[in-house]
Amino acid sequence: MTKRVIKKILPEYFNLIASGKKKFEMRMADFDIEEGDTLVLEEWDSLDKLTRKPTGRTVEKPVTYVLKTDLDRFGQRREIEKNGLYVIQFG
Repeated sequence: MTKRVIKKILPEYFNLIASGKKKFEMRMADFDIEEGDTLVLEEWDSLDKLTRKPTGRTVEKPVTYVLKTDLDRFGQRREIEKNGLYVIQFG
């Protein structure tokens, strides 16, 4: 059964997705999402949990692929923690 998964997103990333330039989302894998689901991104104005508010804008995207991995999949946890990760989009 497909579902709608709702997540908060900051304006700078919301705008890139809404414009079509950004066609991916990278999130901590602390929720269930699968191909065929719908990702609903709700724009929020800040990260501050005490003052943040939703802007009222949302964008819905069909989920076509999900890659779940961990930091040590290739034995590189320390290097990743030091250097970070790239998520590379190509099209």
